[in-house]
Amino acid sequence: MKTAAIVILMCIAIFPAFAQDETLIDGPIESGGFGGPVIKVGSFNGEAGMLVGGRGGWILNHSFIIGGGGYGLVNNVKAKVLGPYGERYLNFGYGGLELEYVSHPHRLVNFSFQTLIGAGGLSWRDPDVKVGMRDSDNDTFFIVEPGVNVTINVTTYFRLSGGVSYRYISGVQSPASNDVDLSGPSGVLTFRFGKF
Repeated sequence: MKTAAIVILMCIAIFPAFAQDETLIDGPIESGGFGGPVIKVGSFNGEAGMLVGGRGGWILNHSFIIGGGGYGLVNNVKAKVLGPYGERYLNFGYGGLELEYVSHPHRLVNFSFQTLIGAGGLSWRDPDVKVGMRDSDNDTFFIVEPGVNVTINVTTYFRLSGGVSYRYISGVQSPASNDVDLSGPSGVLTFRFGKF
């Protein structure tokens, strides 16, 4: 009986030594990185708006990207009401952490799925109204923006991506706009330069 108990205890102690951990990334890790400009077109307050910005990231094993990006509205989109100094247009921008998974990155054409999680700011602006700096008119919000991209591997160090995303915005309390009128789909064009 004692011998059987000792054998069982030894098996329990030795067995974990033969087990392997299951991990998301297995084997050696290859690193790369990229950066580049981004153009997004969507609807803001019922009008067409263009966001211009940039993003970059660290690429793990050619498929997983951890990075960040920031985007700002560059054309005139009317606010729902005039600002405190008579300003007519939205001043809108956001940025945050971006996570992306690239499926079959070595193929000429490949797909990726990404999500931005971050925050942004909203206020008024008007090129015809000259006022000093003020913080009281700014509003902040939370944003989650998932998206899907189709990427063409143009060269070893350049990729061109086109895709769609959807802005989920929460927390806007400004009379210039609201969560619903700032949330919505966008067409996205991304120029990626780096080591993939």
